Amino acid sequence: MALSQQGSNSLNHEQLLEMQSAQQGMQAMAEKQNIEVPKVNFYPSRHPDPRKARKQDIKQARRLLKPTKRSFFNPLRWVWGLKYRYNRNAAQCVIEGCDCEELIKYDNLYAKICDEETSRSLWDTYWHNPVTGEPEAFIARESITDGRKMKGTYCPEHLHLYHLLCKWESEAEKDRHKTKGGMKEMVKKGVSTVAVPISIIKKKDNTPEFLNKYEPFFIELERDSQTQPGISILHYKNPVTQLNDVTMIVFDLRLFQQEIANQSPELSEALGNIGLANLPPQVQTPTANAIPSGAVQGNIGIQQ
Repeated sequence: MALSQQGSNSLNHEQLLEMQSAQQGMQAMAEKQNIEVPKVNFYPSRHPDPRKARKQDIKQARRLLKPTKRSFFNPLRWVWGLKYRYNRNAAQCVIEGCDCEELIKYDNLYAKICDEETSRSLWDTYWHNPVTGEPEAFIARESITDGRKMKGTYCPEHLHLYHLLCKWESEAEKDRHKTKGGMKEMVKKGVSTVAVPISIIKKKDNTPEFLNKYEPFFIELERDSQTQPGISILHYKNPVTQLNDVTMIVFDLRLFQQEIANQSPELSEALGNIGLANLPPQVQTPTANAIPSGAVQGNIGIQQ
């Protein structure tokens, strides 16, 4: 949490947790299956300028994702097709030679590491054919994001770093197009940006007038229900139309009393002395349209 709040915003807390879960999963697999699993030592930049920090992160990620070459003095390096040390099959990591097939058989970590924005896992994003949808191994390239395809792939940790690298470079490219230099390059290629005014058509609101006054009430309830455990909003959808037929709001007085007692014992004692902490229930004549105590129930058609 502290690392995500320092310097750049290129790596947020969720992405750091994804890296940590990938490392822990691969280490656990290495201990149980006796397979040598490396650890990716990526250190996020702490530069105060977000753009410079992202540039440093991109540079470090590219250095860590370069395929491992043979030694300069190894004669096999100069033989066609043997320049890279791990370039034999599609189930082997091109960086450290990790057997990714064993990783998938033991525990598919590719399916557990998900993007925090799209919620898509690395397995669904990179290990499936985008046209047919069939499982297909991800093939690494010599220049990481471009160049000739190799006969290898990335382990879960390196593939997650590759995924972050693609996002960072995409963001950097968008920022470059907004600068004067980027605009001049597009103009030289015959591409120009023209602002076209588009009339915004406001969607007709068919909510009845007598329900509009409850809109601020539901907004406040939706906000407070995320922080207050004593407030719950229950929605019951129609199985046919998939619309909310019944919306129920529940106020749990027991949780409110417990929270008040924890935060301010003096206030809780004062409320008890004046009889507000636990009021006796009022006896009412049951009717056909009676609403249970502590809940507001109705057929409200407001989409939250």
